[in-house]
Amino acid sequence: MGWPMIHEQAHQNLPWSFLVLLVGLSSSSSPGLQGRVSSELLMGQWRSLAKEAMDRGLIVAKFCSLLHITNTYLCSCNLVHGPSMLPTLNVTGDVVITEHVSHRLGKLGRGDLVLVRSPENPGKIMTKRIVGMEGDRVSYFLDPNFGERCRTAVVPKGHVWIQGDNIYVSNDSRHFGPVPYGLIQGKVFLRVWPPDGFGLLGND
Repeated sequence: MGWPMIHEQAHQNLPWSFLVLLVGLSSSSSPGLQGRVSSELLMGQWRSLAKEAMDRGLIVAKFCSLLHITNTYLCSCNLVHGPSMLPTLNVTGDVVITEHVSHRLGKLGRGDLVLVRSPENPGKIMTKRIVGMEGDRVSYFLDPNFGERCRTAVVPKGHVWIQGDNIYVSNDSRHFGPVPYGLIQGKVFLRVWPPDGFGLLGND
């Protein structure tokens, strides 16, 4: 004689006592008790949903915090465009990687490409090249489009002298003077787009 087949009824791993309670309630004539149990079940479901939502929200918050820390203190991806850095960067735009560590450690030098907050418009970020560090004497053309008149300036302490590679159209230290070191936002070191321009952006 074979063993009897047992059909499992609790597909969600509910305790047998809970099933017995439900069977008893279905045959009970006490609607108040049924209502209390239904309310407790509903509250349990809401607690489960709320916990799941909080857990997912915490994961999103951690990811956003990590992204913010990475973009602010480690490295970020930036789109730079305009004619002031020709021929190094394109007019139509380049996607570059900027690291935010070197300038905090004082490791920047002449020839480095940097993101700088404009001293004339704090809401604008410029891409320029460091031409002189504090204490350097920098000679520059007053207006390269009209003649070769030169002027020499000394970069004061805590400042840098920045210029665009295309001096004919660039608005830089020749117009607003040396820039406080604190306005530097990061060092541009890698171009990732367009593909034919992929590579390191070193000291030129």
